[in-house]
Formats: sequence, C-alpha cells, structure tokens
Amino acid sequence: MSNELKRSTVYFKPEIHKALRLKAASTNRSISDLVNEAMQQALREDLEDLAAYEERIAEPTISYEALLKNLKTHDKI
Repeated sequence: MSNELKRSTVYFKPEIHKALRLKAASTNRSISDLVNEAMQQALREDLEDLAAYEERIAEPTISYEALLKNLKTHDKI
C-alpha cells in the first residue's frame, strides 16, 4: 500500500462488518485492504461501463413499446 494513505470513517451494517472481520482474519489481511480492493474493483467496473456507453452512444434507440411491437411482429412473444 502507498505511504500516502487517507483516513475515513465508514459505517457498516453489523452483518457486513462481521463478514469483513471474518474474511480479514481468514486471509491475514486488514479490513482496510479488503475495502480498498473492493472499491478499486467497483471503480474499474464503472470505467468499463462508461467505455461501453461511449462505444454505443451513436447506436439508435428504440422505445420499450416499439421493442414489444417488434417482438410480437416476429412471433418472439
């Protein structure tokens, strides 16, 4: 981990805190390490979602009603 750490207070639901404590103990890691890893993963997923959105931004849109009519026309529903 970096030497430039920031401190923050996070409040967990009791069952989540218990699960984190147990996982930290069983993996010989700190709760901070587990939370940092989970947040990095979540932020990476957000970047992937944004990239996918940018790739598809020029695609035409279709309303839900039009989709249903199209499916009915092609005997898909």
